[in-house]
Amino acid sequence: MNWLEKKAVLVPIYFSETAFAAVNPARSFVHSARQVHLIHVLPPLHPTDPAVIWNTVSDTSREHQVEVALRDQLTKLGYEEANVTVVIGNPVNAILQYSQEHGIDLIVVPAQDDEEGVLSHFLFGSLAEQLVRSASCPVLVIR
Repeated sequence: MNWLEKKAVLVPIYFSETAFAAVNPARSFVHSARQVHLIHVLPPLHPTDPAVIWNTVSDTSREHQVEVALRDQLTKLGYEEANVTVVIGNPVNAILQYSQEHGIDLIVVPAQDDEEGVLSHFLFGSLAEQLVRSASCPVLVIR
């Protein structure tokens, strides 16, 4: 095993073209697609959301629907064997927690999502920026 090979690589996915573009570089660091972990973090539902009040949407159904959509997209890209996880919470915290719990050697993340707002970026920084500052493993930012 050379110094560039990793045992487990994590790619945060948020259903944009730039996010899926990070999957191929991530795959180049491992022997098999099974070593690629993909995580999508959903925001928590607000208690006053009509879907919550009327019990038409649950966290479990949201997680399941997103996982199905993510697996469909990954199948099109040829990554059926990748590990897929969908969680609810704060994206940075969830990604960091997952990386520690699963022994992730490298996080591969796009530089900036086009959907990030300017104000949000100014106040909180980008997801990539926060991960670079906080992760206990190396973070590769794909531009």
